[in-house]
Amino acid sequence: MRTKLFLYGGAAMLLLLASTVVSLSIGSAGLPLKDVWGILVHQLPGMPDAGGKWDAADIAIVTQLRLSRVVLGMLVGACLALAGAGFQGVLRNPLADPFTLGVASGCSVGAACMIVFGLQTALGLWTVPLVAFVTGMATLLAVFGLARARGAMNVETLILSGVVIQAFLGAVVSFLVTLSQNVVNEAMFWLLGSLSARSWSHAKLIAPFLLVGLPVMIRYAQHLNLFAFGERHAAHLGVNVERTKLIVLVVSTLLTAVAVSVAGVVGFVGLVVPHLIRLLVGPDYRIIVPLSALGGGFYLVWADTLARTALSPKEISLGIVTAIIGAPFFAYLLYRRKVLQGGGPA
Repeated sequence: MRTKLFLYGGAAMLLLLASTVVSLSIGSAGLPLKDVWGILVHQLPGMPDAGGKWDAADIAIVTQLRLSRVVLGMLVGACLALAGAGFQGVLRNPLADPFTLGVASGCSVGAACMIVFGLQTALGLWTVPLVAFVTGMATLLAVFGLARARGAMNVETLILSGVVIQAFLGAVVSFLVTLSQNVVNEAMFWLLGSLSARSWSHAKLIAPFLLVGLPVMIRYAQHLNLFAFGERHAAHLGVNVERTKLIVLVVSTLLTAVAVSVAGVVGFVGLVVPHLIRLLVGPDYRIIVPLSALGGGFYLVWADTLARTALSPKEISLGIVTAIIGAPFFAYLLYRRKVLQGGGPA
């Protein structure tokens, strides 16, 4: 397992690094790839001064505008993909992710409330993530409550409950937008999702959550493997089922909350990435969890690159790009699940 993780992880990190440099070189400024590499290398500690080889404006474009956005995209993508892997592992459902369960929309309600009522700085930079976490957990509990019947929870009912809650909370955010025209642009940000107008301060905000959440998810990866055989079987093998469920769900919701508080509702990342990783490397969560973090970063870097360059100088909302990619993938998973359960298409 360690050999596979080393090989897959090394390949994923190289791919993510290459994607980062290529993404940094794409934009309206038209900086060549070799210049981007040169600027980045000469920003490293201990490197000799560039000697005026590049304009200050070019350096600022690479290091302050593009690099901060690419790094933020990697962090947001990693958080959402990790959260999706956690939800899928605990619920034993490949269709589960923060978006389809309504958790992302729940987090956006809390964030939008803070903005509309001017309370986003009440506790400093931590205000919006903390409130988003509370509303996200409340949403998760509401989805579970709606899906549970006679002590049991059907997989399809769970997803349907998430879709219903998501639609309702989307309407709540839209209503909040109408309450104050002064912040309409900021509120719409939560509806559509975007990394524009973000800076290094937002990357610094989300990084500690990921640095804490990733080791926790790796710690419980083997437990998620045992969950695949059922909670009763996992309990017989020594897993504290309720504690595992609580920790993984709380961490997944927290990762979703901080991602939404920074980037808005970016859908389907937690659905697409872990599922593709599972198809490529198999069902072992000890490999799926760390690769989901790397894959989520890779996925969102390219989705954001497409969002800001496809119709340049206009920019497409990031949530629109991920939905265009993710919604058909979700439909494919639904169809495939129906075929497998029904023995073939009708």
